[in-house]
Formats: sequence, C-alpha cells, structure tokens
Amino acid sequence: RLLLADLAALTPLHVQTVRPGTAEAGLFGFLLQRYHYLGHRNCVGENLRYLVRERQGRPIACLLFGSAAWHCQSRDRFVGWTPEERRRRLPWVTNNTRFLILPWVEVPQLASHILAEVTRRLSGDWQQKYGHPIHLVETFVERERFAGTCYQAAGWRLVGRTTGRGRNGPVPTPCTTLKEVFLQPLGADFRRRLRA
Repeated sequence: RLLLADLAALTPLHVQTVRPGTAEAGLFGFLLQRYHYLGHRNCVGENLRYLVRERQGRPIACLLFGSAAWHCQSRDRFVGWTPEERRRRLPWVTNNTRFLILPWVEVPQLASHILAEVTRRLSGDWQQKYGHPIHLVETFVERERFAGTCYQAAGWRLVGRTTGRGRNGPVPTPCTTLKEVFLQPLGADFRRRLRA
C-alpha cells in the first residue's frame, strides 16, 4: 500500500542494527534482493546492516555499510593519504553499499533524514561490534541513474568521480560505470585520525 505522508507523521523513526540469523536479517535480505536494483549478496568482512521502521513499526528503508574501496583517487586526495597511510587506516572507513527506500514510500526529505540519523550513530555501532570506530563514510552514486540529492541534503560532500576501474582497481581499462564519489566525515578531526 502506497505510503504518502509528511516526515513528521512517521517520526520518530526506529533504526535498528540487524544481527545475522534473526527474523530482521531475513526481512532485510528479502527487501534488498527484491527491491534494490543491485540486489543483495552476503557480506564479507566488517559490515553493518540497518533496518528502518516508521513509528508504527512498518519497515521503510534498509542500509548496508561494508568494506571501503581499496583504491579511490578522489577520496584519497580528499583525506591526504599516502599509499602506506591508506593501507593502514582503510579499516576506519566504510562504504554505504546499499541504501533502499522501499518503493511504495513517498515521503519528502525522508532519505536525507535517515542518512543523517544513521551516520550520527554509525561510528558508535561499529565500535560496539568491531572494537574500533569509523571516521569516514563513502558512497558511489551511478551518474546515469541518480543525482545523489539525498546525500547532498544530508551534508555529504561530492569530491569527484570514479574512473570506471572498479573498487579494487586499478586495471588497465575502464570496466564499470562511472560514479560520483560522496564522503561524510565523522568528526572534525577525521583527517588526523585517518593519517595517524
């Protein structure tokens, strides 16, 4: 059923981390596989999954954070990393690999509100699960499909474009679609922490 509402009618939102093997994990996987254009695959390495429900308990969004891209020129330039610094500090960066607002939910400003709410708690949740914080969040937005408006509205910074050589590149020739690179620093001293 189509959900048309003002944001105030749905808040406060309930944002929960999703633990493997739970009913929420099954729902999360189903929703991403069914409604996200990239589907859902099992996560390898450190990751966090969030299921977002509106105040009456209906699911409205899913977010998945996983391993950062090994190579990303515009991100590395933004941070000021040397290759050695990147190698040592990359685990303190995460990639928002999936963000899905369910297709029957049409609520102005909902996506940027969810992004802001989740990124406020992301480092603490990561610390609790893995024993270390996160200082920077990245995402890659396909230019042909999306404008990245919700990321910009949530305060993320557009820092450049990919070269089309993939997340683990470089490879000799472009092999993937070009994407916009958006970053969200978590804390004013993120550069110092990422270069320590």
